[in-house]
Amino acid sequence: MGKKLSRKDNELYKSTDEVLHYIWDPIGVSGSPYARDEYWAYLSQVFSMLKNNECKENIVNYLLSVEEENLGLRPNQKNAENTVDFLIEHKKKIDEENPNST
Repeated sequence: MGKKLSRKDNELYKSTDEVLHYIWDPIGVSGSPYARDEYWAYLSQVFSMLKNNECKENIVNYLLSVEEENLGLRPNQKNAENTVDFLIEHKKKIDEENPNST
């Protein structure tokens, strides 16, 4: 990311990173400290989609395409949906806690 994020965006970015690593985790590496950067290639896109209030379906479809096309896995619809539900709820919480921040 080239520019400095606002406090609110920084919180969303960090929480998105955590959720992708510990909840989405399609290749099962969340237990390894050496794999902490495993999903960073997808972090900026998911963050941008959340920040721009993309619909759940678009974010789920992005994660599913990453699973299949980038990671060579069978897409896990339920896990992707649960992950995106969690991300959207967390974004709502961040927005509520920071109503005047952009």
